[in-house]
Amino acid sequence: MQILWLINLALPEVSKLMNKTPSPFGGWLIDTSKKLSENEKIKLSIAFAETDLNDIKEFNGDEITFYAFPHVRLKDKDLIKSNRYLKTILKKVQPDLVHIYGTEYVHSLAMVNVCKELGINTVINIQGLVSIIAKHYTANLPINIQRRFTLRDFLKQNNILQQRQELERKGKLEIEAIQNTQHVIGRTTWDKACVWHINPNANYYSCNENLREAFYLNEWSLEHCERYSIFLSQGSYPIKGLHYVLESLPLLLEKYPATKLYIAGPDITSSKNLKEEFKKTSYAKYITELIKKLKIENNVFFTGLLNEQQICERYLNSNVFVCPSSIENSPNSLGEAMILGLPCVASNVGGVSDMLTHNQEGFLYQADAPYMLAYFISKIFEDEEIVKRMTENSRKRALDTHNREKNIERLISIYHEILGVKQEVNEEVFI
Repeated sequence: MQILWLINLALPEVSKLMNKTPSPFGGWLIDTSKKLSENEKIKLSIAFAETDLNDIKEFNGDEITFYAFPHVRLKDKDLIKSNRYLKTILKKVQPDLVHIYGTEYVHSLAMVNVCKELGINTVINIQGLVSIIAKHYTANLPINIQRRFTLRDFLKQNNILQQRQELERKGKLEIEAIQNTQHVIGRTTWDKACVWHINPNANYYSCNENLREAFYLNEWSLEHCERYSIFLSQGSYPIKGLHYVLESLPLLLEKYPATKLYIAGPDITSSKNLKEEFKKTSYAKYITELIKKLKIENNVFFTGLLNEQQICERYLNSNVFVCPSSIENSPNSLGEAMILGLPCVASNVGGVSDMLTHNQEGFLYQADAPYMLAYFISKIFEDEEIVKRMTENSRKRALDTHNREKNIERLISIYHEILGVKQEVNEEVFI
């Protein structure tokens, strides 16, 4: 069975072949691709877009053949529908099935259209849904902040409102892609409902995701963490909800003055030089102003970009993990915290409630209620019995949700089910 994946970034194996630093993102793809490629009945190839290419480049990994192709911008939609790069890759691979991860880029729609033309089966794997994310992007941000331009925003014409508009434009392509495929893989009630609204005739298959290797090998304990420390895995753009967490901090500091917030990623508030100041987004400027206004400068820390081992260590050192997003599907960051047994507090949005049951594996709260976030964090800080119960429950549930062998078996069974009635490939179109 020849399977071609279309993904949005280079995996670590091919990054090394290209002499590039591996990305810390897309961790769920690493384990799945490795295990899938080890199956003797499957030949896996992976295509991905790169911004600095002028033509296709082929790289041979240990078991996987990688195809890097030039990234095409949103405005080139009509061009990419018949894009020669994708047809060239398809001609080379001759796949039985193309598995498309994500719908947020132009190449996803392009692949759907080209495969439809050639009679090749496609299945779209829902990650986030930009057409829906756009509706939540500016949630609870002051309108003047949404409309404001920093120098960086002005030069790029990319302030918060324009970022939302960009998502809306991408969302139209996403909707078209989902409407034009017969098969969709998801994993939550939220993404199933969204797909149903877009394409009620699509065949929907449930399949959970695997996590990065380090998270299966470690376990959190209260005795070895930094007490009163909170960890947030992202915070550089509005939907990740950093502003909500900052608003909750003064409430926590009244009772727990040693509280610290750690945020993975670069320090978006830094202004050590003019270059850093000029590169600030309007959201970064808002976060900077909020920290100063709330007088929490000594309680907020950005960790910088972390690799797999480093971010796992950051989880293990923390007292509580918070997922405060205004919208999510099934955040792997939450899965990683749960599988370690780190106590979790998450906003009850999107598909999060399919991962975590309130008051059993963690706490859920209303996304725009930072006072409730503070309350549930305080419950974890003060009650070791709650921590013990949630640690056991969350770890047990996450080990099942992210069971690597079970998820691979399920994915392969989906491939077989889709290919049960195999379409004939129009060989003449490849000529």
